[in-house]
Amino acid sequence: MPWFVAVALLVVPIIEIYVIIQIGQVIGGWPTVALLIFESALGAWLIKREGRRAWNALQEATRTARMPGKELADAALVLVGGTLLLTPGFITDIFGFFFVLPFTRPLARKVLSSFLSRRIAAQLGGNPITGFMPGTFRPPTADDTDRAHRERAASDDIVQGEVIDPDRPQDKPQG
Repeated sequence: MPWFVAVALLVVPIIEIYVIIQIGQVIGGWPTVALLIFESALGAWLIKREGRRAWNALQEATRTARMPGKELADAALVLVGGTLLLTPGFITDIFGFFFVLPFTRPLARKVLSSFLSRRIAAQLGGNPITGFMPGTFRPPTADDTDRAHRERAASDDIVQGEVIDPDRPQDKPQG
């Protein structure tokens, strides 16, 4: 388990309890409990609605043979956001709503995509052929492809020759 997950599992509940106590001192104990119950009920309804939407979008993408990148990211965000919404507390609910609400999810998806691309680049250490370097991403260009072909052509593993197909009339032996 990464160290930040262990720290989060220790620190987040302490912060949540502190915030709940502070809100309870301002608006009272029972209103605080009622607010937590209301947030959980609203979160459960929202998770059901947005989870169904994400599932339908994922099915539509696979049915039309499209790469479901956006749909998978949305499904993951709804799953994580739903878990945060069902966890009692105000701080986790703020993040949960940010991940689940349809008008904030595109921003969350952008943050997630940026985070994952930096993590992947750091793990891979960069690739000189594609230009995939830590902290950046750019698709391969024609120059990258030409360079890769020249490097392959210069290697000793290539055998020059001709492919002869006996089924083609021009490749059939005479006689």
